[in-house]
Amino acid sequence: MSLFVFGQETDKNVRLTNLNQQDTTFTETPVQDTLAVDTIEIDSIVPPVIEAPIDYNAEDSIIVSFDGQKVFLYNNAHVTYQQIELTAYYIELDLETKEVYAEGLLDSTETLIQKPVFRDGDEEFESKTLRYNFETKKGIITQVVTEQGEGYFHSERTKKISDDAFLATDGKYTTCDADHPHFYLHLSKAKVISNNKIITGPAYMVLEDFPIYFPFLPFGYFPSTPTYSSGIIVPTYGEEANRGFYLRDGGYYWAAGQYFDLALRGDIYSKGSWAGKLNTNYRKRYKFNGNFDFKYNVNTTGERGTDTYGKSNQFAISWRHSQDAKANPNQTFSASVNFSTSGYDKQNSLTADTYLRTQKQSSVSYTKKFENTPFNMSVNLRHSQNSTDSTISLTLPEMTFSMAKVYPFRKKNRAGPVRWYEKFGVNYSGNLRNALQNAKEWEVMSSSFTKDWKNGIKHNLPISLPSFNLFNYVNFSPSFSYNEKWYFKKMKYTYVPGADFEDNPDRIANTVRIDTLTGLNRVYDYSYSVSASTNIYGMFSPLNPDSKVQAIRHKMTPSVSLSYTPDFGQEKFGYYQPVQVDSAGTIRYYDVNYGGIYGGSPGQGASGAVSFSLNNSLEMKVLDVRDTTKSDEEQKYRKVKLIDNLSFSTSYNLVADSFNLSPVAIRARTTIAGVSINAGTTLDPYILDEDGRVNKYAWSEKKGFSKFGRFTQANLSFGLQFKSKKGEEQAQANKEAIEEENILPGDYSNYADFNVPWDFNIDYSINYRGPNYLGGDNIVTQTLGFRGNLNLTEKWRMSMTTNFDIMAREFSFTTFNITRDLHCWQMVFNFIPFGQRRSYSFTINARSSLLKDLKLTKNRSYFDNY
Repeated sequence: MSLFVFGQETDKNVRLTNLNQQDTTFTETPVQDTLAVDTIEIDSIVPPVIEAPIDYNAEDSIIVSFDGQKVFLYNNAHVTYQQIELTAYYIELDLETKEVYAEGLLDSTETLIQKPVFRDGDEEFESKTLRYNFETKKGIITQVVTEQGEGYFHSERTKKISDDAFLATDGKYTTCDADHPHFYLHLSKAKVISNNKIITGPAYMVLEDFPIYFPFLPFGYFPSTPTYSSGIIVPTYGEEANRGFYLRDGGYYWAAGQYFDLALRGDIYSKGSWAGKLNTNYRKRYKFNGNFDFKYNVNTTGERGTDTYGKSNQFAISWRHSQDAKANPNQTFSASVNFSTSGYDKQNSLTADTYLRTQKQSSVSYTKKFENTPFNMSVNLRHSQNSTDSTISLTLPEMTFSMAKVYPFRKKNRAGPVRWYEKFGVNYSGNLRNALQNAKEWEVMSSSFTKDWKNGIKHNLPISLPSFNLFNYVNFSPSFSYNEKWYFKKMKYTYVPGADFEDNPDRIANTVRIDTLTGLNRVYDYSYSVSASTNIYGMFSPLNPDSKVQAIRHKMTPSVSLSYTPDFGQEKFGYYQPVQVDSAGTIRYYDVNYGGIYGGSPGQGASGAVSFSLNNSLEMKVLDVRDTTKSDEEQKYRKVKLIDNLSFSTSYNLVADSFNLSPVAIRARTTIAGVSINAGTTLDPYILDEDGRVNKYAWSEKKGFSKFGRFTQANLSFGLQFKSKKGEEQAQANKEAIEEENILPGDYSNYADFNVPWDFNIDYSINYRGPNYLGGDNIVTQTLGFRGNLNLTEKWRMSMTTNFDIMAREFSFTTFNITRDLHCWQMVFNFIPFGQRRSYSFTINARSSLLKDLKLTKNRSYFDNY
């Protein structure tokens, strides 16, 4: 469309400067005979108020007034002045008053389109109408929506008083990005400083257009800076019957700089309990990142001076450190530390998962790869603890040096096929370890390095020999392995007639004294083995050509191995010391390396074992009647597994003088109608009497099925899963997106998948353990687990988890959860009906972390049960 100014046609894209100056881009040709000569002196000319060119354009039309002071732009109008940019359906530009006015357009559905969008540097907002003065930088805006940090500010009428400040009445502040927010704080009046803060007068919450006047806020302060900054952390509040009223997680956050931050927080309870917390995050781009967390809690329960009064001090340390892969490809340093006193999780956990956790592990690791060599090295510091029995195991340090497999006889510039001797390969691994094992928490600091800590060095040198095929069907693989352990102390046993060491746990018997001798002590062993395996296939085809079963295939994989280990109990090895234990001269052999960090001495007695295993699988090919797209000539078959695996394994010691045959292990796994079934048992071929196992086979004494052996243990487990098909693929995609993009960081179990209408799981397991002596009791345990989720509506979801001990006839940990999702806020009801964690909580809250304290809660804490 063309533009006409003073009867002259011009371009739609126009640039205006001050009208007192010549504009080379303005194509208007003035009528010279009607223009008067300006006689104003140069010194009296007013300095231009428009400091830079104004660029503007529109899709439909651009109209300039006769005096040239106003410009009217229609349809996708666009005006740019310095860093200010304005777009709208209609824009009116007044150069005399230095003002601009913009508004949108109602379409046929009464929807406002092409709303005014104002941008000034990093500031941007959308409105219904806008009037703005370039000189004073003030304006009046109606129905404005601005994004402030994590939230959105809505206002019917707003006054812009400076570059970055607004005054508003009857405003709305929310974290909901919908045009009509599902919830908001109604602000009677407010001052907004863009990308900094929002200060409000009296305010109250509105949920689904329903005002909630309690809690009522006399004033409010909302930080909205796009960059992190220091400030006070507002605590959450609540009440527990046992510990009283509380303020939790309040403190101060210090934005130290671009490399790290620091948060100091605390809890305080009206009945004396308190906690202190320190957290820091650090990051150096392309180098490393991590976080450190320390918590110290003092819990006071009951009334002072009563029997129920108690006080406990607990602490927890967490450290995560990871190195950027770009920092150094040949060496890495990482840390994952999770350490606490045994009672910390039980007394201070706020989630069921934390409360039920009994095991914790930590690891600090350094690895190095020596470039262009087969050598690698790693150094680790490890920790593990069991909160059930308060035991801790520490490994400080553990160092491993390894060499990848090399072929010493292989030529570098070989021509032709590989010779048999070139297949000899050797690799090496060495391990140094210093550890304290299964010590009580209170014993760690007082432990003796020489007495309580165990240490040693272990070398492993496996040699792979060339494998070969026999008759092209049987694969033979010989091997040789050499192991050596270096200990720095060993035991010496001395018979002391009449002595009594029962009060000393370091004495094995009441007549034998144990002394520790220091010095290097070599312990080595070696073994030979050769194994053979093959595959055997059996095929069955039905005689009926109309059968839906085309074929059944049985696959068997037998494997036989022969291994030999010498008798390391011989006197020449010096691993076992003969000791007199009583006045009758009874001799017993004691291991001088008993309790070593890599285990004791190699076993007494030679072993020449023949091991046998047989794996079976059974599957059939059947007509796929579910596929109706194929014609009779194109009948499609599919494979169905009848037995995934059925295995048998045992071994026979050729050189042992008794109990040559090992127990027979039987394992089975299959899937029926989508249900995975696992079963297993162990058969002991020897019988029992009042003295224990007897070197007699069961089939020589008994008849019936028991003649094959005695069941020492058996187990059976299976799980049923029922799930609706609707939304299954979308649910999986959502789960992967959450895991990859960390949409909801932390505990994923709190995320409710509203795409799957329902799912239900049943798990059953039964375990049997037989007696180890005649007349002993059989032990049978049975458990039944239930887990389910149900979407009552598109937004309502209910879930439950429980387990039932069939033998004890009681339920274990049970939870019920109801979740209501509505875009930007949620309602959660958690209920634990019985047990030590008996409690409930009801919460309505905004999803945003910025408004985490905007919530309504009602709960009963499990701490009230104590």
